[in-house]
Amino acid sequence: MKILCGRVSASALFLVLAALAFAGMAEARVVRVPIILDNDGVPVPCVADPNCHNRFHPGIQPVAFANPGDTVVFETRDAFDNQFNFGSIPADVAAANLNVVHPLTGPLFVDGAEPGDVLEVTIQHIEPDDFGYTVIVPGFGFLRDVFTEPAVARWSLRQRHATSADMPGIRIPSHPFPGTIGVAPGPALLATVLDREAALAAAGGFVLLPEPTDAAPDALCGPGAPAEDRCLRTIPPRENGGNMDIKQMVRGTKLLFPCFVPGCLLSIGDVHYAQGDGEVSGTAIEMNAVVTVKVALRKGQAALLNDRPNFEGGSQLKQLAPTKFYATVGYPLKEAGEIPVQNETHDDLAEIAPLENLSEDLTLAARDALQKMIDHLVTERGLTPEQAYILSSVAVDLRIGQVVDVPNFAVSAILPLEVFEAGAP
Repeated sequence: MKILCGRVSASALFLVLAALAFAGMAEARVVRVPIILDNDGVPVPCVADPNCHNRFHPGIQPVAFANPGDTVVFETRDAFDNQFNFGSIPADVAAANLNVVHPLTGPLFVDGAEPGDVLEVTIQHIEPDDFGYTVIVPGFGFLRDVFTEPAVARWSLRQRHATSADMPGIRIPSHPFPGTIGVAPGPALLATVLDREAALAAAGGFVLLPEPTDAAPDALCGPGAPAEDRCLRTIPPRENGGNMDIKQMVRGTKLLFPCFVPGCLLSIGDVHYAQGDGEVSGTAIEMNAVVTVKVALRKGQAALLNDRPNFEGGSQLKQLAPTKFYATVGYPLKEAGEIPVQNETHDDLAEIAPLENLSEDLTLAARDALQKMIDHLVTERGLTPEQAYILSSVAVDLRIGQVVDVPNFAVSAILPLEVFEAGAP
């Protein structure tokens, strides 16, 4: 086996980085956290790579070390751990192993970081792979009750734009960011999360509880391992960050994480080439990537974050804005007799079912705006419903207009028109 960064073995790299981290070096350095490749140059599965994990737990040991001020290069896998390629078809999506989502590179130990500190992570550069994909997974996604069949769009990635034979006439601008980036939860946070998610599951909520099958690291989180029922799935974001899927976390943005354990233990993966606010199909343009960040500490400032990740920047929001757009507006309206999937856990379904209007329901307003956008893309742009859903996931932004004008909150779905190539219908 080999690693991307050169001919040094993974164990040797670990020892070198450890020695440097504890040598008290004042100069800023470049630290690389590689992924292991097989002899054909393909990433080995996360569970076979000591630099990879797909669960969160404070007992996962660091694989690299850095000082505040260092630049760190993370080599990362895509969200599904390389289960798809240019030859993938919908049947491959239906057969995908969801237990391996999301493979993360790390953790990185930042010297001097203690619980109560803030880890500042500045996104400096993201180098995309040449292949990406967007999938519709049955049973997952914002409109999972509407789109019940698997689908896949396979993207050719360039530095500036992505195109796909599955999405003719469409060109998606590159705005890469790490979909999943976070630090280790501490023991207290871990206990809190486990208790509240178990209670939510017992109440009928859509929750993915700990699952040891295909968990990495296997020795801690796998079947029969000491923490098999206490390693958190990476699907939801939490106080430690994780799968936030926030498209504004692009190059130049500073991400601020409260530290819950010594070293803070930063991990990165699930990088997106582009995404619409909402990631409505459940995936963006997913890809392998190399992510370069700079780490720094803000000592004793975690309380200022109110135990949540924060982020700050400059002109990034302007850079993400479309030059031209078309938008639909949604309200919390539905058909009589319809029960949207997000309302299925409501206490009184018999009360909801006959209504055509729900009060102060932001989720229903977002569904309405999205469905109106899909209708527009089908009727005005000639896309299939599945293509429209995929395009919405990678490019359409769901934006809250207002949350005060009872009973109808308003959400808009904003389509950047530059995604249509010159000459497209």
